[in-house]
Order: sequence, then structure tokens, then C-alpha cells
Amino acid sequence: MSTFTTTDGTEIFYKDWGTGQPVVFSHGWPLNADVWDGQLRLLAENGYRTVAHDRRGHGRSAQPWQGNNMDTYADDLAQLIESLNLNEVVLVGHSTGGGEVARYIGRHGTARVAKAVLLGAVPPLMLKTDANPEGLPIEVFDGIREGVRADRSQFYKDLSESFYGANRPGSAVSQGTRDSFWLWSMQVGLKAAYDCVEQFSETDFTEDLKRFDVPTFIAHGDDDQIVPIVAAANKSVELVKDATLKVYPGAPHGLNGAYEEAFNQDLLDFIRG
Repeated sequence: MSTFTTTDGTEIFYKDWGTGQPVVFSHGWPLNADVWDGQLRLLAENGYRTVAHDRRGHGRSAQPWQGNNMDTYADDLAQLIESLNLNEVVLVGHSTGGGEVARYIGRHGTARVAKAVLLGAVPPLMLKTDANPEGLPIEVFDGIREGVRADRSQFYKDLSESFYGANRPGSAVSQGTRDSFWLWSMQVGLKAAYDCVEQFSETDFTEDLKRFDVPTFIAHGDDDQIVPIVAAANKSVELVKDATLKVYPGAPHGLNGAYEEAFNQDLLDFIRG
């Protein structure tokens, strides 16, 4: 396996496919790099070097007790990019991974970055506050924590339904897709899974987004039941300079079917543009 070791001694797994301009992917909670395989293969076949890592505590990476926070996730991403000496990188982040990309730029700037893509991403802030009334109440995230703590296996099976919109009329999401979600989710350590809920829900990325100074593609489904667009992409596009927003009608949080096909083409077009 391809791995590197961070400065705090955590071994991080990554995939590295193809050659050309690098495109680096950050996955959502509670998944791992495998969720990006379709995009990794597509871009590698079209002349790009594609890299995706398992966030610490997730997938095949080590499961340390410490460091399950957004600053460390961003620093791990920075060390991955530096260890491979990548430049002119296109950063792509989905959901929590979008927060990771935003915090990376907030902490490390864009010296190595050419473009950024935020897909169904959590920034600027998921939590409902007085200043963010469109957000979700803390009770939603308390419920996620309780589900993970009490019976994470069943919780992940249930979560796959709304993640892919399988609870919507006419949904064509397969049981195999939902099973894959469960399999990837069961690979994250309990401590990392629990800690990460606070990180994706309560981290305010407003100042990070203001530091973006590269072309940015913001993509979001308007039927996203996990990260509602009203508190996410609709606000992020107002904070990021040189950002383009693409809304996919009826699309859920997770990529699948026609939604995935449309996003793949848009991703390729954006990188080439």
C-alpha cells in the first residue's frame, strides 16, 4: 500500500493513479478514498494524476486517539501534497472533505493550488446559530453522535438511504451502492467517527472561504438531505472570489447514476477550462 507518515506519527493511506496535472480528492464522513474511484479512474484516463487519501481514523489509515479535528485534517492534506511534491493541484472535496479543502486553503494558502472544487460541501457552517439561522439545529448532530455510539452498523445502513436519496419517489439507487456505503463506513474507527461529527457540523469556514484566490467550482444537489444547500453552497458562492455555482435539480448528497455522470462531465470540463 502507498502510505506516508505525518509529523505526529500517523500513517496515512493514499491512492496515486495516472500522470499529468495532479487532482487531489478529499472524501466525506464516514467514508474513505474508495468513494472517489470513479472520478480517479476517469481523470487518470484523461491525462491527469489523481490522488485520494483515507482521512486519519478512516479506511486504511491509522486510527490515532488524537488529531481528529479539522486543523489536523488540513495539515495532513498539506503533508500529503508536500510529500508527493505536487504543484498546480486541483483540490476536490465532498461534504466533510470540502471543509478539509477549505481549511487547507485557510491554513496553507494556494501556492500549490490551481483550482478548487467543493461538492455537497459543509462550508461555511452547518450548525444553526443566531448568525446562521439556515443551519441545522444541534439536536440533529447529537442524534448522529448517539446513532454512532449506540449501534453504528445499523446507523450507517439507515444513513445510506437519505445520503443517496433512496427515500425519494422514483429513486434508482441500488442496494449494492448502499451496501458499499455501509462497508466503507464500518472501516472508520469509533473515536474518529464520533469526533468528526463536531468537526463537520460546528466548524465555521467563513474566513477560510475568504482566502480562496483560485477558480472554484461549487456543486450541490438541491435535494441534499445531509448538507442542505441553503446553508452551504448558496452561502459559499457569495464568500469565494471567482466561484461558479452549479445546482443539480433533485440530486441528493451522494453521487450516483445520472447525477454522478453529470458531475463527472462538469468536473472534467472545469479542470480542462
